[in-house]
Amino acid sequence: MTTIKPSPFPATFYVANTMEIFERLAWYGIYTLLASYIMTPTAQGGLGLGNSERGLIMGVVPFFLYLFPVISGALADRFGYRKMFLLSFILMAPSYYLLGYATDLASFISIFMLIALGAGIFKPVVIATISRTTDSSNRGLGFGIFYMMVNIGGFLGPVLAPVIQKNYGWQYVFIFAALWISLNFIPAIFFYREPQRQANNKPLKQVFAEMQQVLGNARLALLVVPLLFLLVAFYASLITSGKVTLIVAGALILLALLWDLALKHQHPRHTKSPLPWYRQKMQLGNKAFMIYLLIITGFWTVYLQLFITLPVYIRDFVDSSDLVRLLHQLSPYLHDTLTAIKLDTLAAEIARLTHALPLADLQTAHLSQASIGEITAALVALDVRVPVQELQHAFMQISQAGQSEATRLSQEYARLWAQEYRQLNPATLLSLDFLMIILFQVVISRFIGQFKPLPTLIAGTGIIALAMLAGGFAHGVIFGGLLIACSVIIFAIGEMTASPKSQEYVASFAPQDKAAMFMGYYFVSMALGNLFAGLLSGWLYQLVAVEMANPMLMWIIFAGLGLLTCFALYLFNRELVKEIEQQQYQLTTTLESATGK
Repeated sequence: MTTIKPSPFPATFYVANTMEIFERLAWYGIYTLLASYIMTPTAQGGLGLGNSERGLIMGVVPFFLYLFPVISGALADRFGYRKMFLLSFILMAPSYYLLGYATDLASFISIFMLIALGAGIFKPVVIATISRTTDSSNRGLGFGIFYMMVNIGGFLGPVLAPVIQKNYGWQYVFIFAALWISLNFIPAIFFYREPQRQANNKPLKQVFAEMQQVLGNARLALLVVPLLFLLVAFYASLITSGKVTLIVAGALILLALLWDLALKHQHPRHTKSPLPWYRQKMQLGNKAFMIYLLIITGFWTVYLQLFITLPVYIRDFVDSSDLVRLLHQLSPYLHDTLTAIKLDTLAAEIARLTHALPLADLQTAHLSQASIGEITAALVALDVRVPVQELQHAFMQISQAGQSEATRLSQEYARLWAQEYRQLNPATLLSLDFLMIILFQVVISRFIGQFKPLPTLIAGTGIIALAMLAGGFAHGVIFGGLLIACSVIIFAIGEMTASPKSQEYVASFAPQDKAAMFMGYYFVSMALGNLFAGLLSGWLYQLVAVEMANPMLMWIIFAGLGLLTCFALYLFNRELVKEIEQQQYQLTTTLESATGK
């Protein structure tokens, strides 16, 4: 038995992987902290927005990020990879910097959208570079190395960003993200060599033609896109009436159906040229693939709660002081680095909150529920969770003291609370997911390689749903931090199991001559998953976790969506894929009979 020796990787392969590390370092450095930053009070340097705005930002912007590559990939083939790399860095570097200075929802989304545009340009170009700099002998190894670089950047981002934020403030998180991106100019300008591209580059007209083959025609887009915008507009309160929203949605659907009905009676054409778009009925592209995309959107909707919902849930409900104590026992250095509290900042915040106490609280010498909620939210944003009784005693004592004594007490309580009640930053806990992938993805991949894609995909999605349920029990227990850490580790196992198989499964039913094209449009499910994950998170968190004070129910709903996705995948495979296989078998039999084979 002979083995093929892998070809050596060219220098450009390593340059692209280096740029991927810094790009992911910048992205996850802000993305894993983004949910907390959006809801951190403006007095502490945050954006000071609510759950609805958080869901809108983290849903809409990544939605466009995963749609941009459809166009940017074709542009890269036409104008060159280096130019597109440089364009992406020119967009991202100043935008990351300016994002830290945005003060309202509109400016933040506008700047964040420029980052999404830059990342949407970068993503297909770096993947194409890896593909062009590998061959059949080393492609598997090449993409394995690339996936490792993705997770190294993903691990370093949420580890370094909280340390930067605690020591220098929120703006420096964005400044460092801009720095990481700016470093990529060096390899892009001086070391990157343009790989050989395909001779026949796709013009944009062909890209849009392929979109119609796979996803659907322009008439279908004319219905779906306005409905999505309508959903976002209602969520963002641009349309305040649910009745109006339903009426407009119904009118759009009715108009599309009447349009199709009118076209039913049009005179047949005797020409081979295609009908103009407005004379075509709504048409779905590849039925099986589109249904699969909608089902797998459920997977991404659940998966993305790790970044969109979990950080806010940890901050608001979970006491992670048990992990802080465990970390101190294992490594005092890591404890001091990862859980450091800036005492001056904490003391100043205690003093500010004392001065802001309502007169009614001072007259009754008792904190109201509203005051307790505001103080708790302000302190947990600084990674300190203090029991309510302690807050009652401390703030009444400080409020009744003179100015110099109040300053001394604020500093004393800052030292005490930093010692007794400090928390682990949610982003640091999320970094466990990336660390697990770095350490165990190869082992997991080898193990699941012996199983068929669908059962593995269903099992991985089920494991993620189980992780959601486990995390839901973390609030109100003395080992909440450890339970969250375990749930993130379980989640990582599910991710390593399901995520690779979700793409591999496409190849099992996609037409053989169009497998690569189908894989390219697979990312539409990630775009929709981001949109629905953000909107659903903001709505459920505010309604169920905050107003109903039942975060466990919220996680049950997310887990239920994961299990529903598992069931839908099972039905899809049983009903549609077998039908496709039978059609392909009949076609093959017919061709063999015709050729006499």
